[in-house]
Amino acid sequence: MKFRLARSKAGHDKDRLYVIVGEDGDFVSLADGVRRTVGHPKRKKRKHIQVIGNISPAVEEPLTRGGDPGDLEIKRALKLYQEEENVKSRCN
Repeated sequence: MKFRLARSKAGHDKDRLYVIVGEDGDFVSLADGVRRTVGHPKRKKRKHIQVIGNISPAVEEPLTRGGDPGDLEIKRALKLYQEEENVKSRCN
């Protein structure tokens, strides 16, 4: 489930988009590249998030090189997802 897009379902950050950057039992570590960076991710219970998408190409590229995505790649992935959602909502 690592490096998938997720939306917060509960808490003060409800409806905020994140990328899952780590897993630890019933908890996941979430980053958005701005407020919550890869170096200081948000720790949240799995039941309080909704996984909404697969790995974005912006995040996948550093993984193929053998590294982890940085804050820039995470910001880019979230921005691309939001732009896709805006286009879908305009078409409906």
